[in-house]
Amino acid sequence: MKFLVLLLLGLLSLCSAHTDFFTSIGHMTDLLNTEKDLVTSLKDYIMAEELKLTKIKQWAEKLDQVTETATKDPEGFLGHPVNAFKLMKRLNTEWLELENLVLKDMSDGFISNLTIQRQYFPNDEDQTGAAKALLRLQDTYNLTPDTFSSGNLPGVKQKASLTAEDCFDLGKVAYTDADYYHTELWMEQALKQLDDGEESSIDKVLVLDYLSYAVYQQGDLDKALMLTKRLLFLDPEHQRGNGNLKYFEYIMAKEGNKTGVSDGAETKARKGRPRDHLPERQKYEMLCRGEGVKMTPRRQKRLFCRYFDGNRSPTFVLSPTKQEDEWDKPRIVRYHDIISDDEIAKVQAIAKPRLRRATISNPITGVLETAHYRISKRRATVHDPVTGQLTTAQYRVSKSAWLSGYEDPVIETINRRIQDLTGLDVSTAEELQVANYGVGGQYEPHFDFGRKDEPDAFKELGTGNRIATWLFYMSDVEAGGATVFPEVGAAVYPKKGTAVFWYNLFESGEGDYSTRHAACPVLVGNKWVSNKWIHERGQEFRRPCKLSELE
Repeated sequence: MKFLVLLLLGLLSLCSAHTDFFTSIGHMTDLLNTEKDLVTSLKDYIMAEELKLTKIKQWAEKLDQVTETATKDPEGFLGHPVNAFKLMKRLNTEWLELENLVLKDMSDGFISNLTIQRQYFPNDEDQTGAAKALLRLQDTYNLTPDTFSSGNLPGVKQKASLTAEDCFDLGKVAYTDADYYHTELWMEQALKQLDDGEESSIDKVLVLDYLSYAVYQQGDLDKALMLTKRLLFLDPEHQRGNGNLKYFEYIMAKEGNKTGVSDGAETKARKGRPRDHLPERQKYEMLCRGEGVKMTPRRQKRLFCRYFDGNRSPTFVLSPTKQEDEWDKPRIVRYHDIISDDEIAKVQAIAKPRLRRATISNPITGVLETAHYRISKRRATVHDPVTGQLTTAQYRVSKSAWLSGYEDPVIETINRRIQDLTGLDVSTAEELQVANYGVGGQYEPHFDFGRKDEPDAFKELGTGNRIATWLFYMSDVEAGGATVFPEVGAAVYPKKGTAVFWYNLFESGEGDYSTRHAACPVLVGNKWVSNKWIHERGQEFRRPCKLSELE
């Protein structure tokens, strides 16, 4: 009993232990190892308890034989002096030893280990974030709850299914955000699995309670009434169900529609995904799914592969690299085999310990809050649209770290390689940023450069605007994770060892708005990238300015 109380208190205290929002496979792997260690510790505790119970059982069996014999002829049994002595000994000494054995707490080792590991556990915010990541993937890749629940995702090596309780929890997360569209989808999936006979700790009445309300909130009175009646069939005394039934019938009668046909226009207006801040949401998600790419066969014929020597760079004259045209306008090129596996491993090894969570100022409220991704030392250079300052963004779900050239020769070599191939001065560029996107990790459509309505963008750096972007892909991704350009309908897919490059500014210095891009959510797998944002300062003679605004 003492162990159970301690364990319960330990688990309850997880809610107050603030940890990170895990969007990285690397850190999730650490959690798996932690859980494995805890399972080993739990097995040790079980073995200790079993050994303790075995000893108690042996003692009980021995005494059972003695007392069975003794009680048949108590006077004859106690007439033997040895039996009388042993009775005194048992009651004075051995029963005390048994009491101490029974009271001995075998859980100390496990509870101690659990307490140590608890600081690394995710909390309620992390669990909610993971649930929202699943909802984001569901929407982006047009996946049904049944597809998710059965684990039939593209590219998966190991299937993992969702229980009815899991589906119910996902629905509750949506419900808490007043997202009744997703509430309905996941509560229906939970109900379906319960109807199919799945054993669960949740019951149909509870699911129907949430589901009927979510359906009503979307304007479908017919369905809400039907679900409420089913709820009351299972639990006729359900107080809220009875109240809702009377209310729904009253509303339908008030509308003068006794047959239960609700206003279709209202239903249509209130159904569907909740609105969000992103105007190009549909185009963005279509590109993530591989739909809506606008490359015509005629334009495709003008894209080529070549060996590129960096415009006679001494480094690449004798061993030119492979360059491929990915897109024409804006021009996006990919370099193949441009970073080795050893270099990738080194960059990751340096970056992993630095992946941290950042506290930032919300650009809308001005309140300090925790970003939904982790970052080390320096802030991610995402623009605050209100202040123009460099800040982090709630629409980026990843972890990132910044690496300087002086920290390791590999980083300096990579920086020099970028300079040799682009012909641009990287001494004024930002440090190499390494980012890790776990499952659900994304970066919604954004510009890398500062626009005209952001006059103070990058002012603190003093190196001008971001003239170009270099992006290394340091891992393959089983499904999802493409880099897409919604304005032009382009999609570039991750391939380990390659890098893509594009100019954010025209030669005139004006921003190229067609470079607005996004990192699609990772559906299955793990995405490592590193990027170099190159700035205007130092490029005056390397990329001279032109007079025409769009040149």
